[in-house]
Amino acid sequence: MLNSILLQAAGGSLMQFLPMILIIVVFYFFMIRPQMKKAKDHKKFIEELKKGDKVITSAGIHGKIVDMNETTFLIEVEGGTKIRFDKSSVSLDASKALNAK
Repeated sequence: MLNSILLQAAGGSLMQFLPMILIIVVFYFFMIRPQMKKAKDHKKFIEELKKGDKVITSAGIHGKIVDMNETTFLIEVEGGTKIRFDKSSVSLDASKALNAK
């Protein structure tokens, strides 16, 4: 009799935490996991950039890469002006769409 009371109490406390556990699982699969995948894709895209690639920065500046180093790249915009940007400022989605044309 004492064992059945203890099992019911343990099962009841688990049932109280089940909604919270489900919320965490759903949050992980719909929020955290896709964001991690997008960050991984962005990092891979930046690593594959090379001289001559056309890019769009997150600020909306269009240009062609003319020089690169470990953390920055130099892009040439219209009129021959060259601007140095941090590699993380490249917009993945916009640059892929530009190069797909």
